[in-house]
Amino acid sequence: MPPRQGVSKALAFLRKRSRIGFRRSSNSVVPALQMTACAVGAYAFAEHVLGHSGPLFAATSSMISLGFSRDPRIRRVLEVAIGCTLGISVGDLLLTFFGTGLWQAAVVLFISILLARFLDSGTIFTTQLGLQSLLVVLLPAPQGGPFTRSVDAIVGGLFALAITVLLPRDPRREPKTNVRGLLGELSGVLRDGASALRQSDSTLAWHALVRARSCQAQLDTLTGGMRAAEEVARISPAYRRHRDELGDLRSAIDSIDLAIRNSRVFSRRLTSAINHAALTDEAIETLGQALEDTADAVDVLSRALSAGDSAERRLNLRQARNELAAVATDLHPVTLNISRLEGEGLVLLLRPLVVDLLSATGLSHEDASGYLPRL
Repeated sequence: MPPRQGVSKALAFLRKRSRIGFRRSSNSVVPALQMTACAVGAYAFAEHVLGHSGPLFAATSSMISLGFSRDPRIRRVLEVAIGCTLGISVGDLLLTFFGTGLWQAAVVLFISILLARFLDSGTIFTTQLGLQSLLVVLLPAPQGGPFTRSVDAIVGGLFALAITVLLPRDPRREPKTNVRGLLGELSGVLRDGASALRQSDSTLAWHALVRARSCQAQLDTLTGGMRAAEEVARISPAYRRHRDELGDLRSAIDSIDLAIRNSRVFSRRLTSAINHAALTDEAIETLGQALEDTADAVDVLSRALSAGDSAERRLNLRQARNELAAVATDLHPVTLNISRLEGEGLVLLLRPLVVDLLSATGLSHEDASGYLPRL
């Protein structure tokens, strides 16, 4: 590689990393302020209110409990806070019996790890309990007695919990971002299926199936994010008013889950239909257009569910519902110029997929099914 080309690539890499780093730092300003306020506040409270000298464990416990995740979860904060506090308490307790030293530290760490595994299966809990108990044994005892550090840890955990409850990020942000990405993939699966039909390319249909299967990881992330969002909205006074909106989003995600499952079955059958040349040119065109129209409606549904403004959300939901209803009313083999059994099977698999998407717009299953023509 010529030296000039190597320098250009190195500079391009540095520019890219700098942009990513700057973006990451700018997005972390609020969490950084929360962590700073939490740690300093816990330290100041333990020092000035409780009269503890150098309450380092109050600051460290609060920072570790709050963490640097994008949306701290109550369970995670409690898990880490209890792990820190219990670890320090166990260390203080064993310190009174064994004293300090390397072999004492080994005994304390071993007992702490076994105790943590007995109490909880979480790796974070185990790590924090063991680490904090080890530090207690290795560090000099503070003024005021060994259990002063246990009180400091409780103070830090309570400060972290208060920050999480009173100053969380908007719980709707992450689920809305994730649902937009998930529906983008579903739209891509449907468009790949339409392209596979028109090109009579079973390999492309198989790629659509693989893409549909790959949606499961995104769906799992979205489901976890929804649980965290509902948890924050339930306990946080600032976002309690969004519980109904999150409930509607949860119902939509459940329907989207079913639609993605049906897209896998449809893509698998589509591969077989293409291999067996089961569709006429007219059927290929009409069914391909139905898939394209469904994908267009999914894009509108994505804009609706990820919208921040309620009026925009209602408008897009109505548009998505109308477009999906138009697709559903044509889902009959005769309407789609399909006569052979394998082609009819494709229509039968596409019908529940469209019904699931209609349900995601807010319709009941019965109302959504009512748009389908009788077979």
